[in-house]
Amino acid sequence: MNKLVHGLMALLTTLTMSAASAADLPLGPGDVLKVSVYGSPDLTLETRVSEGGNISYPLIGQVPVAGLSAAAAEKKIASMLEAGNFVKKPQVNVIVTAVQSQQVSVLGAVNRPGRYPIEGKRSLIDLLAMAGGINSEGGDRLSLVRTRDGKTTREEIDVVEMVRNGQLNKDYVLSGNDVLYVERAPKFYIYGEVQRPGAFRLERSMTVVQALSAGGGLSMRGTERGLVIKRRDADGKIRLIDAKQDDLLQVDDVVFVKESWF
Repeated sequence: MNKLVHGLMALLTTLTMSAASAADLPLGPGDVLKVSVYGSPDLTLETRVSEGGNISYPLIGQVPVAGLSAAAAEKKIASMLEAGNFVKKPQVNVIVTAVQSQQVSVLGAVNRPGRYPIEGKRSLIDLLAMAGGINSEGGDRLSLVRTRDGKTTREEIDVVEMVRNGQLNKDYVLSGNDVLYVERAPKFYIYGEVQRPGAFRLERSMTVVQALSAGGGLSMRGTERGLVIKRRDADGKIRLIDAKQDDLLQVDDVVFVKESWF
């Protein structure tokens, strides 16, 4: 019984915190509001903020609420009701029942891509967790696209490095319409005399010998002598590099394993 009580209390606390957080957000198009006036049940209304940032409310008509907090919207509706002599000293209550305007898009290689509402302060790591984390195809880096003061910026963030080193200064607090895009993991390619030729995930500081291991090792006819890396340079031209076992691979490198003549 105690566990049940604690569970219910925890759920209630979470819902209360969520509602409080939503109340602090600026209202915007698509948000659903429940508006009520103490002592006037006929003025209770659940409505959605229009694309123009307004709600239509009984007696007073269109009320611009976009950009206001729930508390500020309460004061605005109350002042309009009182100014029109509809209600004396109205006590207005506005509850945000669904947050649609303040959403972040999480896209790319995550388990549950989509748009997620921001209720209170949500950081980059929070949104990744809400999207189920990075999937098996995802890499260590993501792109954060934000628009501030009319300017759109893109920043690349190495999530693994940030967490490993505790550099949480890049765990930014996000705002509505921010976009997180998780890049696919970089790959390299290996073919020739290996057990499993194909494309493989390029790990950090991966060497040629580790690439051979990812490819299942040499075939019966393969040799570690005369390994070749095919690498595209900045001009788009393919260069052939005589590779050593401890050479580091780069993104999209192609490793060719030659056949032994002996």
